Amino acid sequence: MPDELPQNLPSSPTNENLFEQEVIGSRRPSNYLIVSMVTIGGIGFLLASISSYLGQDFLPLGHPSTLIFVPQGLIMGFYGLAASLIAIYLWILISINFGAGRNSFNKGTGMLSITRRGLRKKIVVEIPLNKVKAVKLEVKEGLNPKRRISLRIQGGRDLPLSGVGKPPPLAELEQEGAGLARFLGISLEGI
Repeated sequence: MPDELPQNLPSSPTNENLFEQEVIGSRRPSNYLIVSMVTIGGIGFLLASISSYLGQDFLPLGHPSTLIFVPQGLIMGFYGLAASLIAIYLWILISINFGAGRNSFNKGTGMLSITRRGLRKKIVVEIPLNKVKAVKLEVKEGLNPKRRISLRIQGGRDLPLSGVGKPPPLAELEQEGAGLARFLGISLEGI
């Protein structure tokens, strides 16, 4: 299997016995925007703290050199350090494309293979297709909406297949779930 996974999210039967779905990881425009804002904010707080300590303005806006170092400049330094550490962690997650992967349903071998990129290694889960009892659509609206496809596994808990991020449109979710249930020859729940 190649190390680099595509960035799109199609689900297509490549032949009669194989059905694959791509799952997008952390390389999303929204993640780039958020981590850029955290990085800029962290650098700004660090520069304000340094300006307060040295008495020189290192920022083009305001006059942070007029701040008293203890406690204002010191607290700004802690905020800047915390934001910078969070930004480094988020940039690492984006660089490795955390969470990206593939769902592969192979009737020829009778196996379901779920592959995801982890922090240090690739995570692979293989389940026999005969243990899959149903395809389940989960829809929850409100402040934190959730729309995902999961598999009901015999003798275990539900196994989510969808990636995280912006919830897909309901019609797209139903179409993808129905296609998967039709391919596997099992029921579709939760509509």
